[in-house]
Amino acid sequence: MTGQILVVGGAVLDSLGEPTRMLVARRTAPEQFAGLWEFPGGKVEPDEAPEAALHRELREELGIGVRLGSELHAVTAAGWPLSEKASMRVWLAEIAQGEPRPLEDHDEVKWFSLADGDEALNLPWIPADFPIVRALLQSLDVRSDSATGS
Repeated sequence: MTGQILVVGGAVLDSLGEPTRMLVARRTAPEQFAGLWEFPGGKVEPDEAPEAALHRELREELGIGVRLGSELHAVTAAGWPLSEKASMRVWLAEIAQGEPRPLEDHDEVKWFSLADGDEALNLPWIPADFPIVRALLQSLDVRSDSATGS
């Protein structure tokens, strides 16, 4: 292993087949990320498959079981860069069990509409997640005034 930390995130949709909403979670810690929105998920443990880690993290953080869809194509083979030492892989998912609620590391969860990508883009995201949001909206063919601009 290269010492690189692998993080997994879930783009939790109301439906994998015809998504109209996506669930996001607001961080409580660490201090620099408190109050910012993110894809729920977390670190992959040693000898744990990334998909298994995502299932575990979503159950621990939000109390939900999910059905995973496809992985969002990342800008590098290692995933989306979060820092010099960490990268994240993101999967589309839909809730298969439970009602999402903030159990760990978050103080709020909310659904936003995919009808207009600007609603998503105007949320205060953790900076490293913002390019992932743009790519996700593009992959879902969500229209927005700012999804394609710089």
